[in-house]
Amino acid sequence: MAYSTHIDRKWQKYWDETKLASFNEENREKKLYVLEMFSYPSGSNLHIGHWYNYSLADSYARMKKMQGYEVFQPMGFDAFGLPAENYAIRTGIHPKDSTEKNIETMTAQLKEMGGMFNWDYTLSTCDPEYYKWTQWLFLKLYERGLAYRKKAPVNWCPSCQTVLANEQVMADGSCERCASEVEKKSLTQWFFKITEYAQELLDCLEDLDWPTPTKKIQENWIGRSEGSTITFTAEKEGKPILDAQGKPLALNVFTTRADTLLGTTYLTVAPDAELCEHLIAEDQRELVEAYQDRAKHKTDIDRMSTVTEKTGVFSGSYAIHPVTQKKIPIWVGDYVIASYGEGIVMAVPAHDERDFEFATKFNLPIERVILTPDGEEAELPYIDYGIVCNSGKYDGLDSETARKKITEDLAAKGMAEEKINFRLRDWLVSRQRYWGAPIPIIYCDDCGTVPVPEEDLPVTLPYDVKFTPDGDSPLKTSEEFMNCTCPQCGKPARREADTLDTFVDSSWYMFRYVDNKNAEEVFSSDKVNALCPVDVYIGGAEHAALHLLYARFFSKAIRDMGYVDFDEPFTRLVHQGTILGADGQKMSKSRENTISPDDYIREGGSDILRLYLAFGFAFIDGGPWSDDGIRAIGRFVHRVETLVNEVKEIPKRTHDNFALDTKEAKSLMHTIHYTIDQVTRDAERFQFNTSIARIMELLNEINSYKTRSNLDRNLLRFSVEQMIMLLAPFAPHFSEEAAEILGRKESIFLAAWPVADEQYLILDEVEIAVQVNGRIQARLMVPSQADKGTILDIVKSQPDFSTWLNGKSIVKEIVVPGRLVNLVVK
Repeated sequence: MAYSTHIDRKWQKYWDETKLASFNEENREKKLYVLEMFSYPSGSNLHIGHWYNYSLADSYARMKKMQGYEVFQPMGFDAFGLPAENYAIRTGIHPKDSTEKNIETMTAQLKEMGGMFNWDYTLSTCDPEYYKWTQWLFLKLYERGLAYRKKAPVNWCPSCQTVLANEQVMADGSCERCASEVEKKSLTQWFFKITEYAQELLDCLEDLDWPTPTKKIQENWIGRSEGSTITFTAEKEGKPILDAQGKPLALNVFTTRADTLLGTTYLTVAPDAELCEHLIAEDQRELVEAYQDRAKHKTDIDRMSTVTEKTGVFSGSYAIHPVTQKKIPIWVGDYVIASYGEGIVMAVPAHDERDFEFATKFNLPIERVILTPDGEEAELPYIDYGIVCNSGKYDGLDSETARKKITEDLAAKGMAEEKINFRLRDWLVSRQRYWGAPIPIIYCDDCGTVPVPEEDLPVTLPYDVKFTPDGDSPLKTSEEFMNCTCPQCGKPARREADTLDTFVDSSWYMFRYVDNKNAEEVFSSDKVNALCPVDVYIGGAEHAALHLLYARFFSKAIRDMGYVDFDEPFTRLVHQGTILGADGQKMSKSRENTISPDDYIREGGSDILRLYLAFGFAFIDGGPWSDDGIRAIGRFVHRVETLVNEVKEIPKRTHDNFALDTKEAKSLMHTIHYTIDQVTRDAERFQFNTSIARIMELLNEINSYKTRSNLDRNLLRFSVEQMIMLLAPFAPHFSEEAAEILGRKESIFLAAWPVADEQYLILDEVEIAVQVNGRIQARLMVPSQADKGTILDIVKSQPDFSTWLNGKSIVKEIVVPGRLVNLVVK
């Protein structure tokens, strides 16, 4: 046996022919749904990050199969997206053509990895048979009022000429794809009403077996706040500002600190809020519009940052305080976000840090209205709760009482109400792109907005379009696509030219996997309810916010439609870390520190790489690459090969009743079962590095045992067989070959995973250290169950005991059973 890529190919062919990865739907009561986040099929080969996720998740799935689970582990492709469209603009190669070629290449690479993927259940989001049901789900959301259209400020890349999601905007405000500066732009867009589920999305987090930091990210993104909405009115150029109905324009501000209302000295409106236009006085228009233009080039993250210097400009209009009726200035400031509430906030600089910074910079009034709980004047800004002051009839009330009283008094006048607010905004799903699922909507001059009838789905992408970055969807260049007939009145109409955000595709794919060939319905509810939710979901922490949040929203909406009977899509979540370059930096071509897995596979076989990824890094942390580490794994595999070849001639026993009549045999049997116990526990926790370390320790113990003159050859063979079983999930090709050499007739993955026997986990003897005044004098073997008195008797009976004391007297005897004895002498 000499492990190589030839052995990889041999066993991949065998697994394929014997359908090792097939899923038996009749055995669903033992199902285990293991799912890796599927990836975008780019033109590049699988990179080391793919291997780190997929191969080690596959190791977990293989162990679970050996434990008797009916493992469902599908693999597919998140195939829509902007990169293919940008590639088409650069090269003229159509996104459909480049993506299908990339999928073919990536499928071959995944098979070469040796993953136990259920390829019968694969899917690709760019397949019309998939996005037909994405469109169908859009229509179902539309029917329930969860999909709607409105004008809103969006991230706009002037180079890619498309809307970008927040996560596609880099920290410096540039587009992640082309590095152009991103702007804010108001467009009429389609949204999903995820806010309808805000409270449930928050409530359900507690019961999920997810990493605590991820749950915290979700909690912060949802951002629940209990407070009050307070209504101000406004005037401009000495006249009340009126709304479209001729009533006083209502400026509704949300605050969690109504107790500070009397300290409001100005209001701040977001420069991109629709409300802003109503508040600009003509003599300030030039200044405000210049400021609005500058604000377009800042990201929301940068605007909200506590370290960014606050900027702003006076709008020229004034708000009327609902309690005092005083006029207070309204400023335009980009630290306020248009999508939060109505995009306007009350500023209380004495009791809010960012308001204090803004007021200090622009010399605005700062009025204290809260004292400490002891009635003292603290240094401003004082942001804690306390006693109300300088607030008229509310003076002397504690903050909580004042908050309720002020809200109640204004509510009686129709100018306030208690409210729960969420930071979570509705999900903007429109994209001005070609390579995505077309939004199934038709616009008719007579009938207005008309959903495409279900029987007309899918609305397929036309092939003949022009990829020119001019600000419109390339779909508009296809008159054949755009021109249609209104389903209601039969008159000429136009299709929606935008496509759906690719996050929509990945928000429900875990359900379609289960029933991927169903042409009659989105999926069989019976099948999905039997296999879902996903038991273990593995993927990068970069998706801790939006992808997971959107998938959770879809699950709850689909549940409310009556198609599933569970609340959450993923029961357990595991994040893998990031493999860094050998220099400790994030891999990038510019740093010339990227790692190609292909080179290592050609040289040593895929299992060397898999084992190194398992052993060389803590799975959830990752770390820097090391060629020395992968070479060490090669040496480890060679040592195992040598051992397999040495024991292959020993006849296989039909039972395991070994004559454990020597200390060495007992020690080896203990190590075997201890290793089984620890590898199983650690692999279940995705601590693969310590699993491999335990197997290495077992290898050392076996090699030590085989040098004994009185060894039990049957026990030696048994120990090697058990080691190969434990190694199988991490080195599947190598282990299959080793098992065959040892006489196994079928796949090792049809064997039962080893189970530790409790009787062998208890040693007859353990080694303890003997110390005198903390210095080690000897190491002794003592009975593992010996009490303190017995241990001391053994220590004191040693021939050298008196020399350890050196004529001194024992003043204290410290015994830690199983570890040490420390004698304190004077």
